[in-house]
Amino acid sequence: MPEPRHPFFSTPPPRVLAHRGLVTAEDAAHGVAENSFAAVAAAHAAGATIVESDCHLTRDGVVVLFHDDDLSRVTGDPRKVADVTADELETVMAPYGGLITLEQALEAFPTVAFNLDAKAEAVSEPMGRVIGPHGARVLVSSFSDQRRRAALRSAAGHAKDGGRPATSAGTGTMVRLLVGVWLRLEPLVRSALQGIDALQIPERQAGIRVLSPRLITAAHRYGVEVHVWTINDPEDMRRLIEMGVDGIVTDHADLALKTLT
Repeated sequence: MPEPRHPFFSTPPPRVLAHRGLVTAEDAAHGVAENSFAAVAAAHAAGATIVESDCHLTRDGVVVLFHDDDLSRVTGDPRKVADVTADELETVMAPYGGLITLEQALEAFPTVAFNLDAKAEAVSEPMGRVIGPHGARVLVSSFSDQRRRAALRSAAGHAKDGGRPATSAGTGTMVRLLVGVWLRLEPLVRSALQGIDALQIPERQAGIRVLSPRLITAAHRYGVEVHVWTINDPEDMRRLIEMGVDGIVTDHADLALKTLT
């Protein structure tokens, strides 16, 4: 595989990406939730060097780490993230491990790299503005290529010495790539992977196999890493790494680190 094109991948794989931080069974029993300050801190304490998380925008324009567009699943509050202020969300999240904003995450954990998913159209520009100075340790992702590219454009306008963030393929890009791989259309493969640093994919989607040796080979031919989500079984972790996968996105970063390092 060619050398990675971005400092986000400066250390050799395999990589463990802590999915929404780390919530152990003990922490969960005490009310700690995913994507909370406590969950990110736990992942860092366990030795994870990459945290995968999600970004939404509050009513007053603060980028926060939160997966869903509303608070109901995590806190029981039916309001949407976009309808509450950061102070209101901080109060709501206090019993669940504490709110963490994107700015806090980057400043409080300077040795951690962040894989950040733009979950809403409104968050792309302000998300890019926050991550711009930290491009060397951020990977921007989204199912929407439009949101992903908007965040990258915004980050480029606020970049400092860290340069641009890395990025992974959105759904549209992945469809083009898979067609190119399946039909052995190398120009389409090359075009789809232009400007892409990683593929972050499930093994299967809606009963269709996404991950394959041919896909891994094609990605590696262009210096693009392959990360698979969400893998929690140690045997599956080992099997995928042996297959050639570069990273594992997991709810159990502590277990993955013991298994793969």
